[in-house]
Amino acid sequence: MAKATAFDPRPWYLLSPALLAIAFLVIAPMCFILVYSFYINVDLGVDEVAFQFGNWQDLLTDSYYHHAIWKTFRMAIIVTVLAALLGYIPAYFIAHTNFRRKWLLLLLLILPFWVSFIIRTMSWIHIMGNQGAINGVLIWLGLTDEPISMMYNEFAVIVGFIHVFLPYMILNVYVSLEGIDRNLEPAARTLGCTPWQAFREVTLPLSLPGLAAGSLLVFVLTAGSYVTPIILGGPNDFLFGNLIYDAVVSELNWPMGATLSFTLLFLLGLVVVIYSRFMGLNQLYKALS
Repeated sequence: MAKATAFDPRPWYLLSPALLAIAFLVIAPMCFILVYSFYINVDLGVDEVAFQFGNWQDLLTDSYYHHAIWKTFRMAIIVTVLAALLGYIPAYFIAHTNFRRKWLLLLLLILPFWVSFIIRTMSWIHIMGNQGAINGVLIWLGLTDEPISMMYNEFAVIVGFIHVFLPYMILNVYVSLEGIDRNLEPAARTLGCTPWQAFREVTLPLSLPGLAAGSLLVFVLTAGSYVTPIILGGPNDFLFGNLIYDAVVSELNWPMGATLSFTLLFLLGLVVVIYSRFMGLNQLYKALS
């Protein structure tokens, strides 16, 4: 009979600081949000301790919230697809360039992160606004007599999202491409493949983990954002995050805000679980590190 292995507590000692941080900074706030969702908002900023399902009933029965969830996921899918299409080419260029100072290209890629998210978003007002750079050039060239309305609509929100989140996609795809053996494409060509066939049959499949990791990041970040629709969108361009902001900040209805927050957390967590089930999180860890 095999002898039972003695329990070694030393790994748990090493993990205890991280486990405590996760417990107090992640799990405890999530539990607090869940408990607060059962409270009752009796007045502006006044909540009463209770255990009732009124907030959840409103969420499940009001089509307004259903429409907001649909708009949020629809916007996230559009931004993710466009970011994947626009981000693959520069990632491929950086990974395969013969430029000796490749670190400089990566520095230029992460340079926007040094500027505030809000400032980068508001810069599009000076680019696409009625008095912005694009309309100024069009009027100067005589292509139009009046400014073209490009702001405060869904198009402007999509542009703002892609501008902010595109580097995440490029970095993930670049990490995946950088790990591919450079000899595979030339080997495929020697076997009779055209350059396009070699890319389609070799490089693209091997880079899919990075593309999927970048898509996950862009999707989750887009679905959880609320600042960009406020700055660049119109009254009808709200996302689910905007409903949370309005419930907590404008209406001071924290129980409803907690209900909406936990719902969005659950939905995005479900997306991450599905991704982990089919793709795994190793590529995501590799890119973020």
